[in-house]
Amino acid sequence: MKEDFSFSTRFKVRYAEIDGQKIVFNSRYLEYVDVCVTEFWPWTGIEALPEWQDTEFNVRRTEIDYLKPFRLGDEIEAFMRIERIGNTSLMQHFELCHAHTGAVHCVVKMVIVNVDLTTGRPVPHGVVIRAYLEKLAAR
Repeated sequence: MKEDFSFSTRFKVRYAEIDGQKIVFNSRYLEYVDVCVTEFWPWTGIEALPEWQDTEFNVRRTEIDYLKPFRLGDEIEAFMRIERIGNTSLMQHFELCHAHTGAVHCVVKMVIVNVDLTTGRPVPHGVVIRAYLEKLAAR
């Protein structure tokens, strides 16, 4: 585990994810981030909170820095942390690393917005959710 992260998950590059250059197609890196997020939220336990049931996070902005391509069969370790908590948003920081060498292949910063499920509009984090997110960010 990288010292700045308390969460990671692993998976392998599959044949369908590589392009004609035999490297991972650039759009797949966002799919890898999605795999990480899908594993992260249940890991946190936040989904059990009643206050979590009326809102969800939607992606607002993503910044991707491609450092080195992954290739077929590489095992990826995707690390994630909450970097900043705003009034209605979070900034998540991801590092996609080669699971065996530890080399960082891609860094992603993603801003997500807390959205009311009924209206679809951004809403501030509730007191309980903010406290929970602050504990997660401090890990």
